[in-house]
Amino acid sequence: MTTPTVLLVHGAFADGSSWAPVIERLHAAGISAQALANPLRGLTFDGDYVASAATQTAGPVLLVGHSYGGAVITYAASKSANAVGLVYVAAFGIDTGESALGAVSNYPDPGLGVSIEPKTYPGSEEPEFYIKQDLFHSAFAADLPESVTAIGAVSQRPVSATALGEPLSVRPAWKALPSWFAVATEDHAIHPDAQRMFAERMGAKTIEVNGSHSIAVSQPDAVAGLIIEAANSVSTTVPDHG
Repeated sequence: MTTPTVLLVHGAFADGSSWAPVIERLHAAGISAQALANPLRGLTFDGDYVASAATQTAGPVLLVGHSYGGAVITYAASKSANAVGLVYVAAFGIDTGESALGAVSNYPDPGLGVSIEPKTYPGSEEPEFYIKQDLFHSAFAADLPESVTAIGAVSQRPVSATALGEPLSVRPAWKALPSWFAVATEDHAIHPDAQRMFAERMGAKTIEVNGSHSIAVSQPDAVAGLIIEAANSVSTTVPDHG
């Protein structure tokens, strides 16, 4: 039996270190895991980048995405012949023609929208987004100590407006691969009902975690447990992208 390598894809306002508590638990369970650097520049660009990393990984891979990282793995796994499953963690589970922002436009802003601070950056007419430092705790990780979120607020990685607004141009990988979803019930970034909608339409095995948008940090046992379940489930699966 071959257990897939778990490739963890962070979302906006975070980096690979946000997966550290989950990686610790995956490694303790004997599962190989790697946190990838998500460029956060555009859905196609980011998806192709993650797909390239996945296809250069020996053996099957299980792609795990948090937040905007969910949109990225939805694209990337469609381009990765060795992808065998998807795990969404408080994430966007978009369909063809949908963007991350467009997919949640019918849901109330749970708090992130009013917390965003746009800034310009070289080479683009579109801005990139940060969370205002004084609102980072409430918008992104209200169940973590403020001593932790104070560091996150000043080390966040911005996401381009292009990335959040770009529609998915490929058939979503969740239409071909088994999926799992961790809904964050106290999420102030992606409305929990939007997460439930994503999970339901993809037919994902779903758990609800009582935590903020940052459940990979605040509730790593629950998140790692779901990933371990998914990894064990697809250990004998042969990829079929239909």
